[in-house]
Amino acid sequence: MTLRWWIADSLEMVKRNLRHIRRTPELLLDVTLQPIMFVILFRFVFGGAIPIEGTTYVNYLMAGIFVQTIAFAGVYTGVLLANDLKNGMIDRFRSLPMLQSSVLTGRTLTDLLRAMLAVTVMTIVGLLVGFRPEGGVSGGLLAIGVMLTFGFALSWVGVAMGSFVRTPEALQGLMFMTVFPLTFASSAFVPTDTMPDWLRFFAERQPLTLVTNTVRSFMLDGTGGPDAIPALVWSAGLLVAFFPIGLWLYRRRTSQ
Repeated sequence: MTLRWWIADSLEMVKRNLRHIRRTPELLLDVTLQPIMFVILFRFVFGGAIPIEGTTYVNYLMAGIFVQTIAFAGVYTGVLLANDLKNGMIDRFRSLPMLQSSVLTGRTLTDLLRAMLAVTVMTIVGLLVGFRPEGGVSGGLLAIGVMLTFGFALSWVGVAMGSFVRTPEALQGLMFMTVFPLTFASSAFVPTDTMPDWLRFFAERQPLTLVTNTVRSFMLDGTGGPDAIPALVWSAGLLVAFFPIGLWLYRRRTSQ
């Protein structure tokens, strides 16, 4: 019975969050206009200056843009949660006869839907500027599955950050200082073999590179490549670690 209530309450929270997005559509800017800007800038500004062996730069680029957007969307869960905590919305939820963990589940599931919107928008824009995936339908679906799994895991990192940091503004700055450098110190936009040895050692082992390489391989040849298992291990590890941490920090914050 508790599981049934939890599912029902979580779906109600998803509906609430979607209604909130409908009233404030600017909440979708980070998964629509921002990735479009990155695709166009990198495609036409850097596309002719960065040679990629075996494929075109736009084919190489798109996996990096996908994963960067999914990463920002996942961690941005914390900003939206911090905003609800700040404006008193969470206090209203606590007064309702509902399981409080469903607030977090509904939040992360909503952001998973936002991530799916981002994938759709970027795929359309990528095709318009020359992106030609050759991994087939199965490769594309597996790539989306890897991205959404990674994004869902990162959303729980966002829950932990949003429950710990007191203001959405501070969290946005922290998010930018964390995700943005990790994206550029990865294989998202350039091959890691062009980096200095000390940076390359880090870049080839951090999760954004592993997930990007896996997504790129699924999209371009349908195989997933050697980084598929490490990428899934990172996603599972982040989820296993930050799911209980996020719940604990949220309950600690809301009980004060």
